[in-house]
Amino acid sequence: MNHFNITVSNGMMIFVFLLFSMPGAALAEERLSVIASTANMRSGPGTEDNVLWQVEQYHPFVVVEKKGNWYKVKDYENDAAWLHNSLLGKVDSVITIKDKTNVRSKPDVKSSVVFIVNKGVPFKTVERKGGWIKIQHADGDVGWVNNTLVW
Repeated sequence: MNHFNITVSNGMMIFVFLLFSMPGAALAEERLSVIASTANMRSGPGTEDNVLWQVEQYHPFVVVEKKGNWYKVKDYENDAAWLHNSLLGKVDSVITIKDKTNVRSKPDVKSSVVFIVNKGVPFKTVERKGGWIKIQHADGDVGWVNNTLVW
């Protein structure tokens, strides 16, 4: 029978205590997408707060904070603002991070380019295959993009 002696320093005990006492500290970030056709990004958690900018359907965000029915979110550029939770959903989506991103007919660099988009265009994820993602824009356009070109 083996016996193990475990010595834990006070510093380690404090770290373990803090890790388990902070809700969500060790959990993965919650990622949501805009489900409305457009959404107002606000300076605070209320309709009386200023509209900072607007985004279109499928724009992905990471949740930073929650206050009632409002979520503070950040995007691929780390810009943060508030959205009402009714505008967000668990839709798998991506956003282009490069200008002149080729969207192709098949998941292959040798396939034809069906359209080209600039940085900041959101898409719903339809399928994943290797390093490729089949995407669909809110207007219905569909194609494949390499996963290195999106967030």
